[in-house]
Amino acid sequence: MSGLQFTPPSAEKRSQAALPQPLRRSANGFASITQSALVGARATFVAILVSAILAAIKILAGITGHAYALIADGVESMLDIFSALVVLGSLRIAATPPNEEFPYGYGKAEPLGSMVISIGLLVAALVIAIQSVREIMTPHHLPAAWTLIVLVLVVVTKEGLFRYLSRMGTTIGSTVVRTDAWHHRSDALTSLAAFIGISIALIAGPGYESADDVAALFACGVIGFNGVRLLRSALRDIMDAAPPAHVEHAIREISTGVPGVYDVDKCLVRKSGLGAFVDIHVSVDGEITVREGHEIAHRVKDALLASHLPILDVIVHVEPAYPPVPDRERSVESTAVVGNETQGTAGYTEEAPAAQ
Repeated sequence: MSGLQFTPPSAEKRSQAALPQPLRRSANGFASITQSALVGARATFVAILVSAILAAIKILAGITGHAYALIADGVESMLDIFSALVVLGSLRIAATPPNEEFPYGYGKAEPLGSMVISIGLLVAALVIAIQSVREIMTPHHLPAAWTLIVLVLVVVTKEGLFRYLSRMGTTIGSTVVRTDAWHHRSDALTSLAAFIGISIALIAGPGYESADDVAALFACGVIGFNGVRLLRSALRDIMDAAPPAHVEHAIREISTGVPGVYDVDKCLVRKSGLGAFVDIHVSVDGEITVREGHEIAHRVKDALLASHLPILDVIVHVEPAYPPVPDRERSVESTAVVGNETQGTAGYTEEAPAAQ
């Protein structure tokens, strides 16, 4: 085809060409995923350290201050350490590059970890609720007044952890980190409920010893509700639910900005861990050659992989524009396409397969 220039593929291009089509990925895309996983891991390490210190403080304060709510809260903080380890494991697995056995990578490990943590939230809410009912039915001492100071410290620290992890999870697009953040907010809620309950018990005096347990029951309802909400979010990722509308809009906008593309007929996006896979149908001039259509498809793929979106791979299907492009418009567009290819097709070979 006149006007096109081809250069020999580099060693990296040749090594990628030897792999099956699904294994050809954007190096920048997976580098971004790895970096995001490291950010999430660092945030989780902070949460583990803080949770371990708070768990020890709450359990000791609960035993010495006769406050069951604090003991239960301390046990839940120990569960937070387990959930944080699940986060670390799922992020590590999700950032693993694809191979012959798993050609689309390990991204689904991330929402699976989120499911485990969500179920942990539901179990924790159920266990605390059962134990709270038992404590309500069992006479016990009034909690010590100084336990309120411990509870204030716990509420402030845990809410801070929630906001920190939630922000990090949103920044890197991690469902499992956002879910783990709610474990810390659940701690803050149960501690706040315990604070209210112990305050009522201390002010009202004898006969109100179980006020903190009643408050804990209310907190369990809030925790259970959020556990179900987060579980549904993880299931959506596993079931390849459609992404937010602004993501698809951005993909369509980038694709239609590529010379030679007249429209985007179909755009399918599915989330995989911290990244996404895209299947897109673009309309081009039906009178151009197969090679020209192939080059346009590659430019669409390259534009999407180089964008700000965390895209791991793109499959581009080329369709003839309807109605057909007028001859004069086709002539202008072909000139633009050829000029673009002359400057930017280094690395493509004549025998290159269809864009994947």
